[in-house]
Amino acid sequence: MNENDLRHTEFVVYCVETYKGRKNLDGRTAYQKLKEAGAIEYIDENYDALHTFGDDNIVWNIDEYLTSREYGFDTLCHDEDNE
Repeated sequence: MNENDLRHTEFVVYCVETYKGRKNLDGRTAYQKLKEAGAIEYIDENYDALHTFGDDNIVWNIDEYLTSREYGFDTLCHDEDNE
């Protein structure tokens, strides 16, 4: 893994941890649901812009991404309740 890949991976982990903390999700559920929705790839592909944002804007951007894919936070929580 080169240095650039490592930075992206660390940032994705940071974003998932931040998102799960703000949304009161456990880590496994947050990662699985964000991956299923394509948000992990979104974060990685948009690293250059997202890594300049604060936590509030990162969470907002993830929520906007999920909403644009009709996979909002309510869907994440609803699916978790049914598992």
